[in-house]
Amino acid sequence: MSTTTGPDSPDALLGPADIRELAAALGVRPTKQKGQNFVIDANTVRRIVRTAEVRPDDVVVEVGPGLGSLTLALLEAADRVTAVEIDDILAAALPATIAARMPERKDRFALVHSDAMLVRELPGPAPTALVANLPYNVAVPVLLHMLDRFPTIERTLVMVQAEVADRLAAKPGNKVYGVPSVKANWYAEVKRAGSIGRNVFWPAPNVDSGLVSLVRRTEPVATTASKREVFAVVDAAFAQRRKTLRAALATWAGSPAAAEEALVAAGISPQARGEALTVEEFARIAENKPAQEMREKEATA
Repeated sequence: MSTTTGPDSPDALLGPADIRELAAALGVRPTKQKGQNFVIDANTVRRIVRTAEVRPDDVVVEVGPGLGSLTLALLEAADRVTAVEIDDILAAALPATIAARMPERKDRFALVHSDAMLVRELPGPAPTALVANLPYNVAVPVLLHMLDRFPTIERTLVMVQAEVADRLAAKPGNKVYGVPSVKANWYAEVKRAGSIGRNVFWPAPNVDSGLVSLVRRTEPVATTASKREVFAVVDAAFAQRRKTLRAALATWAGSPAAAEEALVAAGISPQARGEALTVEEFARIAENKPAQEMREKEATA
């Protein structure tokens, strides 16, 4: 494996031969169970960093760094990078890879060996950006957890399965608009930011990938309801997405009549369906949960 003396050297980033050599030395075989598909193309990781608009003063958190392809590209551009890795072997090897290929930047790198869903704090300065090639099987919950837990993250760019990218970026009325779309929009303005071909991964996945950009809302959704209360309405609405909201929200509200009462009070047709509503409209419904149900909830709390 070649090394370098600084981040500007063309040898700093990992190519296909480097990735396979590292994996062989570690006895690593990418597994579908862990959603592991390693990026082997230096141009692709640099494109991700450019698309993420990583700045020299950014503190970037990366989830699932794997062998370090994207990590090295992030270290070229950001002030510092913190990587969260669950895999024991990969977590143990990554600091050595950084030290070998970018020795001048190794003090700007930190590793958190943990399941990202369990991360409650990060070392060093608060993160300003999240950039990650997220494992397909946990992409949405990890993304929402990180946005919720670290409100200092202003900009996010994630690479996910194309189908998931479409769902996250979907607008009301789109057939793939659903729970991920609404919950992501609670935190940020969301849009598709490009596509990634299969041939830049090892092993090549049997699905296409997409980039999703999320820019944190400068002002949170204006509502007196809590995030938990709003998300409860969203979950109920899409659990039976073919039903009208009057029917879909019956259990949440206590009865179909109570659901209709909440919907009318929120200015929303009881015959509407969840896929037509914005996050602000879901928040209005949450604000108008029938008072009797609220009293019962408080009595049992």
